[in-house]
Amino acid sequence: MNVFTILVTISVIWGLDAFKTSIIPNEFIVHFHSKYFAPVRESFIKAKLFGSNITNWKIIPRENLAWQYPSDFDVLKVLTDDEKSAKLIIERIQSHPSVKAVVPQRSVRRILNYNPYGNFTSINRHPQGVTRIRNANNDRHRQVCSALHANVLWKLGITGKGVKVAIFDTGLTKNHPHFRNVKERTNWTNEKSLDDKVSHGTFVAGVIASSRECLGFAPDADLYIFKVFTNSQVSYTSWFLDAFNYAIYRKINILNLSIGGPDFMDSPFVEKVLELSANNVIMISAAGNDGPLYGTLNNPGDQSDVIGVGGIQFDDKIAKFSSRGMTTWELPSGYGRLGLDIVTYGSQVEGSDVRKGCRRLSGTSVSSPVVAGVAALLISGAFKRIDLINPASLKQVLIEGAEKLPQYNMFEQGAGKLNLLKTLNPCTMEAPWLLQT
Repeated sequence: MNVFTILVTISVIWGLDAFKTSIIPNEFIVHFHSKYFAPVRESFIKAKLFGSNITNWKIIPRENLAWQYPSDFDVLKVLTDDEKSAKLIIERIQSHPSVKAVVPQRSVRRILNYNPYGNFTSINRHPQGVTRIRNANNDRHRQVCSALHANVLWKLGITGKGVKVAIFDTGLTKNHPHFRNVKERTNWTNEKSLDDKVSHGTFVAGVIASSRECLGFAPDADLYIFKVFTNSQVSYTSWFLDAFNYAIYRKINILNLSIGGPDFMDSPFVEKVLELSANNVIMISAAGNDGPLYGTLNNPGDQSDVIGVGGIQFDDKIAKFSSRGMTTWELPSGYGRLGLDIVTYGSQVEGSDVRKGCRRLSGTSVSSPVVAGVAALLISGAFKRIDLINPASLKQVLIEGAEKLPQYNMFEQGAGKLNLLKTLNPCTMEAPWLLQT
């Protein structure tokens, strides 16, 4: 069977989601060594193909902000099902000295499984968008900011002000009443609307920065909304690459990516994550919902320069769905790193609903924005010394403040449970400027 036209699918059923990655037939990412404007990139490709009278190809236009800026890739469509011709095109393009690699374009599909009956996969919603259990203690604990004592920093005037937080998800409805500082909404999909029709992106944004009802950690943070998933929850490697490049251009401080998957061979994606770290973008990502099996961490949360977050319940038990280490993305010849960095609340947490009100959601895609919100608070408290903050130093601060959970090993909890107040102690002892406003 033609290897260029066969659809290769990897499927994983998460505790919360169904996740699929697929190779798109006859579409390729042409990855360049450096960033160039579109006419220059096209000239490199033409130089290798036109001289050989090869015309059965085209560059797919990207209908987003990327066309305004230099980029390090193009999406090439091969207009033939003949394997020999397609292979010749790829080989010729790869021979250009400015081309780093030519790899298949991949799609991702992620489907939330709604369960109205209240078990751990559920999203509990009232018809008006608000769910309340008539138990004051229960509600208090599900207010994750209260559980982590974020009010200690709020009383000091530390509320996330000045920190740029990018949310890569399903978008956000315009003028949502929970958010003070939505600086920009950008669309990297092939849909026209920027609104969140899935409600996942809204929830994630709410955990980080809601200023009403179900409060977020950093209500004064500057939010940059990147819609990278369609309303049917489909995305492509090229959409992520464009959005990542734009995040670098915007000098984002924190990037929350509440997704992950089993496809560790998407080299342009993996390398772009490294580039984000090199440009001082702190990426925080979900570990995945493939637990309780070991070796189930998802990419990019298991990359060493990313803060990978697992989930716990409000009784401090590791959530059954939370993925465990060791990391698998570099197997079979990798080092077998721990992979998982930290765990925090991710079961039945309250966050913003799609238009107003609150709802509850479970999964490591909830735990990730909890850490992102805490990170925004820490950075805003240290904003006068922002030059000392980078992905490595922030990860070190979070890990040093983590609290080991008894009866769980390092592959289940990483450095332990996120503890905001204990994280503050080493920071204030070693760097008193952290609490200067």
